[in-house]
Amino acid sequence: MTPKILSLLGMARRAGKISSGESQVEAFLKKQKGSLLIIAEDSPGSITKYTQWADDIHIPVMICSTKQELGTAVGLSPRALILIMDDGFAKAIIRLGDTPENERD
Repeated sequence: MTPKILSLLGMARRAGKISSGESQVEAFLKKQKGSLLIIAEDSPGSITKYTQWADDIHIPVMICSTKQELGTAVGLSPRALILIMDDGFAKAIIRLGDTPENERD
């Protein structure tokens, strides 16, 4: 994950535009809310569970980085899941990504 994307994640958190951790992300996915789901590559259980769920409700998914890097980027403990709630931040992160592995529309 590029430093620019990590910086955007930090800005999104400070702006209150992210949800992180399984319980928070699940709550928003049940309401079919969110603009981009980022899953840590070292979390195979989350990849299996949440990729299909996000696909079903048409939320793009990026699988990248580690739990530690994602947590550090948003100033929290290690995180397997980060849900971007803002379309602007989501589009900027997708644009900066090197063609995310699991980008969906």
